[in-house]
Amino acid sequence: MAALQTIMVHDYAGHPFTAELSRALAKRGWEVHHVLFSGDAGPKGRNARLSDDPPGLMFHGLNIPGDYSKTNFLRRRQGDHAYGRRLAKLVNEIRPALVLSGNTPTETQEHLLRACRSCDAAFVYWCQDFYSIAASRILEKKLPGLGHLVGRYYTFLERRQMRQADHVVHITDAFRAQTDRWGIPSEKVSVIPNWGVIEEIPVLDRNTAWAAEKGLKAGSRFVYSGTLATKHNPKLLSELARAVENEGEVVVVAAGVGVDTLSREAEDGALPALTLLPLQPFDRFPEVLGAADVLVAMIETEAGEFSVPSKILSYLCAGRPIVLAAPEDNLAAQIVSSTGAGRVVAPGEINGAIAAARDFAADPEAAAHAGAAGRAYAEAHFDLPTVAAAFESIFIPILGNARDTAASTSIAHL
Repeated sequence: MAALQTIMVHDYAGHPFTAELSRALAKRGWEVHHVLFSGDAGPKGRNARLSDDPPGLMFHGLNIPGDYSKTNFLRRRQGDHAYGRRLAKLVNEIRPALVLSGNTPTETQEHLLRACRSCDAAFVYWCQDFYSIAASRILEKKLPGLGHLVGRYYTFLERRQMRQADHVVHITDAFRAQTDRWGIPSEKVSVIPNWGVIEEIPVLDRNTAWAAEKGLKAGSRFVYSGTLATKHNPKLLSELARAVENEGEVVVVAAGVGVDTLSREAEDGALPALTLLPLQPFDRFPEVLGAADVLVAMIETEAGEFSVPSKILSYLCAGRPIVLAAPEDNLAAQIVSSTGAGRVVAPGEINGAIAAARDFAADPEAAAHAGAAGRAYAEAHFDLPTVAAAFESIFIPILGNARDTAASTSIAHL
């Protein structure tokens, strides 16, 4: 089957679920260029061609000179611009008909949008979170006065980018309130919830080969996997390690500034129940989650309103109970609470999170029930062909294509 048109799926972070979306779209006849920032230290998906991938699928891992910093504001901004210029160059080389872009720093997105306009490519803003608002709140704390002005500039850019986009895709209905305030026409906004790659994350026995290779202990295992950044509180994990020292192990498989904080706390054997490991290749990721008795996650109040931790979607696939410290109105918190997949506590309630984790470890029946509830939710909602059809139903009207396929599936069915 000939490719429908050439599109670019840009996921700055290189998440597992976005790579699988590109695969699904390529299987449906699109020529897909999947692009990511290789210099980002977060968890990555299958961002390279596999033997059974369709010929119309290509991967581009872009990098920039020097090291990318997420802790130094000026160096981070320089890196965002450098990557944006590299990304814009690729767009002008490929000249896609449409670009879908998410998880992207505001100033990087500015370069991308200008490149799309220069080569007449449609631009779809995939709003995984409101990057500018989260950045504003962090900067206002770190740089009083100046941080507020910088935050307003980022908000101006992000609002303008959404206004100029051909379409905006939110991951939750809750985001509509913000785009309404920004004057984004409602008919230009759709909602497609994120999903976990359930086909690649089976429910495994806890005695995985990975657990044996890493020498994990036989007691209760509390696992955190993913980015541990400024919007996550590593103190929850260090305090949990202190609480379970005689009964289990806290396994942190992560990258980010929070790992450095935990490393300092664990110096000289101060946290014997804490095991710190780097992010693992995606083909071992199911074993990482499967080795857990309890999966732990958190997001701070400042970020929780406009960010949905995608690790929770992978946790749901793994069939393990989840303990999440997050605002109760966060989408991930609502899923965990409403499905019975675990327990949710407020971001500052470290003792409550520790108690919930220990309760699950001490009650295998309750843990199994919560894990099964999470897996059932994933099986009911994480259908990749349905997701791909929903994106097609946005792309095709923008591009003026006509195709007799399931692309007309309503997004409301997701």
